[in-house]
Amino acid sequence: MLDVKRYNVRMAGLGGQGVVTASHILSNAVVISKGFSSLVPFFGSEKRNAPVESYVRISNEVIYEIGEIVYPNVLMIFSEQVITLGKSYTMPFYTGLKDSGVVLINNTKPIKFVPDETRELKEKGARIYYIPATQIANEVAKTELATNMCMCGAIAAILGMPDTDSLKASVKDRFIGKGIVVSGGTAALDSVIEKKFAKKAKLLQANTDALMAAYQYAVDHKWGVHAESEEKTVAV
Repeated sequence: MLDVKRYNVRMAGLGGQGVVTASHILSNAVVISKGFSSLVPFFGSEKRNAPVESYVRISNEVIYEIGEIVYPNVLMIFSEQVITLGKSYTMPFYTGLKDSGVVLINNTKPIKFVPDETRELKEKGARIYYIPATQIANEVAKTELATNMCMCGAIAAILGMPDTDSLKASVKDRFIGKGIVVSGGTAALDSVIEKKFAKKAKLLQANTDALMAAYQYAVDHKWGVHAESEEKTVAV
């Protein structure tokens, strides 16, 4: 019998962090792996540091629901400001989180929640993981723009889906698409196309490396929703 996996993921971050791109990467990777997914991005003014949310449903069974995710069992927080400064359309950030839900936060250290947040997260049995996604992005890809790749890699390791090959294929689709076909144009045009392709290939490699580094970070820390030895902890 099929072991049903179903995750309702709410991503929250700031404009410029690639939250919407991350939702597309994760969703497409699940589809590539023969799973099912639906997504809905949500954002106001398209400017840097403005709140951004995206809702992604992923499963190994058919999904019929669409629209906003009111009751997520997975939260991906791309910036601590979503929590500490309330830069989010959903406040508090864990609103609707189901019991034993996963919370992945991009930060180098645990956040000190206010007493009510600490109590409510503890009551929910929230599994909270902190990953220095921006730090990993800067170290591996040499740019903080790969933060979203790190978040995708880490959540895939935690949830056990999608697999890494599908993730890599999804990233490739995002940056290169189906590839660039050089046809019978002039030599100068061919040269321009080849340089463009080379630049995209370099960008693809950097983002893939960041994604896999974060995936390995989660594996090394033995994160995972089914790990019996895990403790349900909340930073205080």
